[in-house]
Amino acid sequence: MFDFGILPPLMFLGMVVFMLYGFPVAFSLSAVGLFFGLVGVATGHFDMVFLHSLPFRFFGIISNDLLLAIPFFTLMGAILERCGLAEDLLEGTGRLFGAIPGGLAYAVIVVGAILGAITGTVAASVITMGVISLPVMLRYGYNKRLATGVIAASGTITQVIPPSLVLVVLADQLGRSVGDMYLGAIGPSILQVGIFMGYIALLSILKPHYMPPLPPEARGKLDAKLVMTVLAGMIPSIVLIFLVLGTIFIGLATPTEAGALGVVGAMLLAAMHGRLSWKLIREGMQSTMHITTMVVFILIGSTCFSLVFQGMDGGRWIEHMLSGLPGGPIGFLIFVNIFVFVLAFFLDFFEIAFIIIPMLAPVAQNLGIDLVWFGVLLCVNMQTSFMHPPFGFALFYLRSIAPRNEVKTSDIYMGAIPWLVMQLILVGVLIFWPQSVTYWLDNSPKVDPNSIKIEIPAFGNGGGLSLPPPGTGGGNGGLPGLGLPSLNGLPGAPPAMPAPQPGPAPAPAAPAIDLSQPPKITP
Repeated sequence: MFDFGILPPLMFLGMVVFMLYGFPVAFSLSAVGLFFGLVGVATGHFDMVFLHSLPFRFFGIISNDLLLAIPFFTLMGAILERCGLAEDLLEGTGRLFGAIPGGLAYAVIVVGAILGAITGTVAASVITMGVISLPVMLRYGYNKRLATGVIAASGTITQVIPPSLVLVVLADQLGRSVGDMYLGAIGPSILQVGIFMGYIALLSILKPHYMPPLPPEARGKLDAKLVMTVLAGMIPSIVLIFLVLGTIFIGLATPTEAGALGVVGAMLLAAMHGRLSWKLIREGMQSTMHITTMVVFILIGSTCFSLVFQGMDGGRWIEHMLSGLPGGPIGFLIFVNIFVFVLAFFLDFFEIAFIIIPMLAPVAQNLGIDLVWFGVLLCVNMQTSFMHPPFGFALFYLRSIAPRNEVKTSDIYMGAIPWLVMQLILVGVLIFWPQSVTYWLDNSPKVDPNSIKIEIPAFGNGGGLSLPPPGTGGGNGGLPGLGLPSLNGLPGAPPAMPAPQPGPAPAPAAPAIDLSQPPKITP
């Protein structure tokens, strides 16, 4: 515990005390970092020059192009939250699935996944689906705990489905590309939606009275008009998903550029729904400003903390404690996920990503764990922070819009527990089945640099840049005009050299190189 001194544990404990006290996270990290920085200088852990790198680190945060994707994706989600797209999707899919038991629950899960792929914000998904779907589900006899649980859980899918903000932050902290993180999250996203829908299917068989089908007068006829209503909501969403994710996956745009395309697409969708206005744009920009400012300040505070923590040998202390866990990499992953799950009761996912991940990533890399797998696994784990009773933000969002005379707070908390268990099941699946993440990465073409051979074709056989053999003069087939005249007989000329005696036969010359042909590269 104290193999590297008492200061690293004290520094970590100081950070925890500040946060439990309720002081803002960004300023807690900065205060602890600066205080222990002065302590480190006084105790000789490092010189004051070591702290001179802090301004350069701050400048590196502000000038990081990757982090520009955060305000773009946030603004895109803020605009889509207010443009009426979710209302169209929920109305159409609810009527489409309404004839079967649990139809509205299926619709909420599907729409939650679509909104996750185009907005990337939990608050927007939970509040929108809660306002539209919860009154309808309660009116037609859905179990209160089931209704609130499926809405809250479907909103948190946003954390895993690209273009999740969490994946952008984790890519920055782990030193991996955002595109790889997005590709790695495809499998877990599909698994999560499948687990949720499988639970509804099983419950509709065991307890069909929990989720009765909609009456015919509520769902209407399954005709071409209904199909067109569903398509009218889905086709613009699919186009926007391609603008954002497709351009990243096929290499046409960086995440920052794709986020800018998403903002333009969100404005076009808002205009199509007749809701694009200066008020909508101003509200979206205000929301974006608040979130971006929070992220930047937390990043600055965490950088100050992590620099001093590493100077105190805190990284070696963490590695020493975690590398000796029983079970090797699997034991490490189980411990880390339990640790992050507990921290998620008290810390936001941004705080966990900026504070805890930089401490854990070097240990994971030393154990041979793929950092994309590690990042996606922790992203799935951190989404449980929105579902933890009693601190889950998704539960708070739902409480704010649920009718208090019909839905008790205990119903919301109890309804979240089965969905929280399903999220933890997915964490276990990813730990013991890493191919669910890496499969999407392994399909890309790979070339082993060690297997590449470069062959340069021979000179002299194909003309072009062929050169004459060395030693030939201008009159012997060499380059014309380059032979030197004899100096014998001129005044002051040196005496003629005797003719050389014949020596052993020269070794066979290496094959001539023909520069007229391109080199051959054989993988």
